[in-house]
Amino acid sequence: MTLIHMVLFKFRPEVTQEHKDTFVRELKKLKDLDCVKDNRLVVGGPSVTDPIEKSKGFEFALLSFHENRAELEKYQASKEHHWVTSTYMFPYKEDLIRFDFEVAPEDEHMWHFLPIQGMKPQ
Repeated sequence: MTLIHMVLFKFRPEVTQEHKDTFVRELKKLKDLDCVKDNRLVVGGPSVTDPIEKSKGFEFALLSFHENRAELEKYQASKEHHWVTSTYMFPYKEDLIRFDFEVAPEDEHMWHFLPIQGMKPQ
């Protein structure tokens, strides 16, 4: 089974680009947690949606893959996740959207990727 975790982030207007860049850099490090399936965690932004108003001011997105609900809960409870969000996000956020879902069994095949050269096998 695969569980997909998605988060959209919106910072308050006074938050600097330097702070946002640090947040993204630190957030990307969470892919190394063993509860992230095959190190599949990506952070993207800013939005290139056209027209930009459809993004509703959300600036960054995170997409991560987990083996099951227990692994997602482990990710959420990790000291690394807590540190990144409590240091760089929650004190500075305007809004946040989180959406998690299980991949349907008939769609599970779409989440099998070839190993990335140089990545540790899991």
